[in-house]
Amino acid sequence: MFNSNSNDPLREIKQQLYERCQAYLSQRMATAQDALQGAQDAANDETKSSAGDKYETGRAMMQIEMEKHSAQLAEAMKLKRLLDQIRVDHQPVAVQPGSLVITDQGNFFVAISVGQLVVENRTYIALSAESPLGLKLKGLKQGESFNFGNKTYKIEQVW
Repeated sequence: MFNSNSNDPLREIKQQLYERCQAYLSQRMATAQDALQGAQDAANDETKSSAGDKYETGRAMMQIEMEKHSAQLAEAMKLKRLLDQIRVDHQPVAVQPGSLVITDQGNFFVAISVGQLVVENRTYIALSAESPLGLKLKGLKQGESFNFGNKTYKIEQVW
């Protein structure tokens, strides 16, 4: 599956991590859209079957639900735009959004905050470039070290 180029395994892993982040966002967007549609349907049913104060209270609650789900959908779409800007085939010299970072204390994919992802029996943490750890990693290069959470991490590879 992998070519003789030593970077190909990391390129493949990075591609799989990227695809899992895309799938996570697709699921998140679908869930928000379904919930928004459900709230809209409930609001429409409430309009048909209610009157008076009960109607106003129900309508206000449905509006709050719709606003909540709209905000969740907007956030997921914003994250998708950020993820869409990542070039998976690019191997940066220093850590930036889209970097796969291998350290002696763990492996990280700087993209969006998804949490733990397992690829080929290795655990990777998908995190935002704006997260505390993402900000610590930004601009660091292979061979450099940083401290985070009472641990010292040494960067073994940036891909």
